[in-house]
Amino acid sequence: MFLDIGWTEMLVVAVVLIVVVGPKDLPGMLRAFGRTMKQFRSMAGDFRKQFDEALKEAELDEVRKSVDEVRSLDPRRQMREAMKPMHEIGDDIRSSVRAATKMPADHIEPAKSEPTTAPPLKTSPVEMEPLDKRAGSSETPVPATGRSDAPGGQPDTKPMERNS
Repeated sequence: MFLDIGWTEMLVVAVVLIVVVGPKDLPGMLRAFGRTMKQFRSMAGDFRKQFDEALKEAELDEVRKSVDEVRSLDPRRQMREAMKPMHEIGDDIRSSVRAATKMPADHIEPAKSEPTTAPPLKTSPVEMEPLDKRAGSSETPVPATGRSDAPGGQPDTKPMERNS
């Protein structure tokens, strides 16, 4: 801590102080020396704190700059700029297609004043015989006109067999 002063050198300094200052004024002088050293140490500490704060601010400024740079990066804007030529090409193609499909004004046919209606569909109604009134009957309905293979032209009321 001291400038390479050993114990013997400190003893010599103490003896010289006692002889020069005297034993009566020595405690007051040592107190004043202690206060002065305390002030030097506090000033050195303040200087060190200010220096450290300046370093932190310098580092913070660099960090702030890098954060601002990161914030200024807008990937959407960069993608839009990169895709701008593609949008221009697409717009050119759309305008070319519109121009190619646009008919001149003299070829446009006027709309008819009366709408046309489609003729009604021709359907033949098929009358269905009611099911047998028995509960749980699994018979399928048979047309009322009857089947030609049934005896007497009457419909066959037997259930149809299913092929599984």
